[in-house]
This record gives sequence, C-alpha cells and structure tokens, in this order.
Amino acid sequence: MSQLDGTAPLNTPPTEVEQRLLASLHDRLEQAAHREHLTDAVYRIVQSPLGPLLVAATEVGLVRVAFASEEHERVLEQLSESLGARILRSPGALDTAARQLEEYFSGHRTSFTLPLDLRLSTEFRRRVQLELGHIGYGHTLSYRQMAERIGKPAAVRAVGSACATNPLPIVLPCHRVLRTDGSLGGYLGGLQAKRILLQLENPNGARQPSTLF
Repeated sequence: MSQLDGTAPLNTPPTEVEQRLLASLHDRLEQAAHREHLTDAVYRIVQSPLGPLLVAATEVGLVRVAFASEEHERVLEQLSESLGARILRSPGALDTAARQLEEYFSGHRTSFTLPLDLRLSTEFRRRVQLELGHIGYGHTLSYRQMAERIGKPAAVRAVGSACATNPLPIVLPCHRVLRTDGSLGGYLGGLQAKRILLQLENPNGARQPSTLF
C-alpha cells in the first residue's frame, strides 16, 4: 500500500541520526538507573584472546567473569536468579575491569586490583578462591598444595570443586592450579584456555613453584 499522507511506513528503519539519539538516550537511562540504585548488577562484554568474556558487577564489586563456552545467556539467567532480575547491559560500565583484563592479556599486568563480590560461592569455596589470588604470576600449585595452604590437607576434592566453580576466573587465577602429576586437570573455560593462560604467564613453559605476591 502506498503512503499518500506523507508519513513513513511503520517498518522504516531508523536513520543514522535517530540511531545515535536512541543510543544516547539508552546510555543516559543506564547511567541514571545505576546512579539511583535501580539495578542489581551491570555487565558488559570484553573481547579477549579466549573469545568474548562476560564481565558483571554489583555495587559491592566484580561478581562474575564468564567464558563464551558457558553460554552468556545462561549465565545471565543464573545471575538473575541469584542476584535479582534487574541486570542491565552497560557497555560504558566496568571500564576499570575491562582495562585491567586488556592489560593482563597484553602482558602488562600480573595481578588485579578490583573490588570483588563472592556472594555466589559458599564460605569454604570463597576461602579457596581468595587464596587463588596469592599464587604468583607464572607460578602454579597442585590441588593438594592448595588444600594444605588453607589448612585443610584432606579437602583436596573440595578444593578442586571450589576451583571448578570459581565465578571469577582469570581475576582469581584458578588456571594456576594443576594436578599433583603436573597435568592440567579441569578448567571452566576449557583446557585450551587454561593452556593459553599458562603460556601467557610463562612463555618458556617451565612451571615455577608457587610464590606469594
């Protein structure tokens, strides 16, 4: 049907100017919602050598880093169930986390200085996951050594589970924990991702005994 009244068809795509205005409005609404504490969490996608990473944070701190293999939509559903339904995608948010991840992957950062929110983990798992942050860059520990480090030498399997469910991989470096025989063990992002991270931190390939920062 032709338009005789001078109006555009309803399905006409927005012009470039309209797209910019909509994007600007969306950004202002995001900022206002975050400023007025109307969100439970914000997230953005950060590109990396391992593929796109979903990075999410609450008012407390960084709450989730997720690999593409985890299916970001499923991760967002889980966050909604755990944190609340008001989870907002905000490309302009989390600039510090995004910058530190980029610095890490470019070889210019060996540790992260970000506020963390580990509410997704149980008390025991939080203890293990926080201890991960004390494994030096380029160094590794075995699951058994991790259990000994937290004073629970018999809890090797539970330590492995805490590493496997670490909500903040890379930032809390569970990739630095290996099996006693030196093999990789498991990794949330897949074994190839674990290899890449270990190679990034230690290009010579010789694994070093652990040191504290």
